[in-house]
Formats: sequence, structure tokens, C-alpha cells
Amino acid sequence: MNEKKKAVVLSSGGLDSTTVIAIAKDQGFEVYSLSFSYGQRHIFELEAAKKIAATMGVKKHLVVSMNLNDIGGSALTDNIAVPKDRSAHEMSQGIPVTYVPARNTIFLSFALGWAEVLNASDIFIGVNAVDYSGYPDCRPAFIRAFETMANLATKAGVENHGQLRIQTPLMHMSKSDIIKTGLALGVDYSLTHSCYDPSPVGLACGLCDSCYLRKKGFQEAGLPDPTCYL
Repeated sequence: MNEKKKAVVLSSGGLDSTTVIAIAKDQGFEVYSLSFSYGQRHIFELEAAKKIAATMGVKKHLVVSMNLNDIGGSALTDNIAVPKDRSAHEMSQGIPVTYVPARNTIFLSFALGWAEVLNASDIFIGVNAVDYSGYPDCRPAFIRAFETMANLATKAGVENHGQLRIQTPLMHMSKSDIIKTGLALGVDYSLTHSCYDPSPVGLACGLCDSCYLRKKGFQEAGLPDPTCYL
């Protein structure tokens, strides 16, 4: 029997990364999901990621711990207010304070190391260049550059065991299209968590950029949003 091809999927417990898990599984990959406890204020996303891994048949879910709040510089890891109730125009102006310095570079580096150990040739990440908050590490140019670096920096790449691919299936999809795709693949979005500034019991604020994009996506898809908002 042929061994299933393996993929490392970055999983935040959010809408996008959970859709990516479903897409990777639909493509025949054995999924190894990777999450991070990095000092984020929205730590509830990790509980969501664990539930998602358990219910979606992930082969293994790994949580890596680090303290990016030691570095700070972001509303998600520092004593900086999370922007609320911004318009779509305001969200399109510049890079917001919820950007975590070098986060996707750091996360992809860990994913690269685990992929090499697993002998996996694919890493999936749910970055998006359409409905996103202006983060520089969500752009196609960044992903292409990281993929080039990955194949120069690893034993597998140097010894030509196969080219590692960074897969970004959501890159050019709207949030509503992402939701429709996930639902067609059986994703239960009630398990996911998107809010940047949840209440002490994990209820979504309904006003941060991430909540806005989530609500907008469900509205444009003509579907009910299962999120519990404050």
C-alpha cells in the first residue's frame, strides 16, 4: 500500500486555517497541524485549534510555545489597544498594529523544520491577499521568497530529494468564497475562533478587524455566522 503524502498545515483555530486543513485533506494529504502559543491575547484560538484537529482527523497536532510578547510591538502581544469598529477604508490604509513582527516567517520556519523531519514536501498556510488586514507576510511575493529560501536551507532541498512547496490555496479567494469552499468540504465553523480581543470567557468582540472580516464573509455568502459575539 502506498504511503499517503504528508503535509504540515499551520492552524490558528481560525476560519481560514481550518478551511485549509479541509482542502489539504481533500487533496489526499495526511495532515499534521501546527499551532503556536506565542503570548497572544486571543489565546482561546488554541483551544479551537485542538478541537478542530480532533474532529477533522488530523494525524498529529503540535503546539509550539514561544514568547513573542517578550519582543512586543503588536496589539496581539503587547499592551497596545486592538483597533475596533474600523471601516473597510480605514482597514485598507497601511499596516495595522495587530501585525505581529515577522510572525509568518517564524511560524513557517518551524513548519519547515517539522516538514523535513516528517519527510513532507508540502506546507499549507491560510494567507490571503484579498480580504485581509494589510499584513506584509500574507503577500504572494513573501510566500515565493520563503519557498525559495526553504529549498536552499534544508537537507532535503540541497540533496534534491524533492522540492518543498508552500501551498496557499486561499490566496486569491474572498472571505465568502473561503466560507463556501469550507462548507462544501464539511467544515464546522462553529468550532473556529477569529476574534483578536475576546472576552474573558472567549466571546468574540464583534468589532475588531478580524471579527469584521468574518461577519462580512458570512453576510456576503448569504449564510448564518455561528460565532457567539458580545
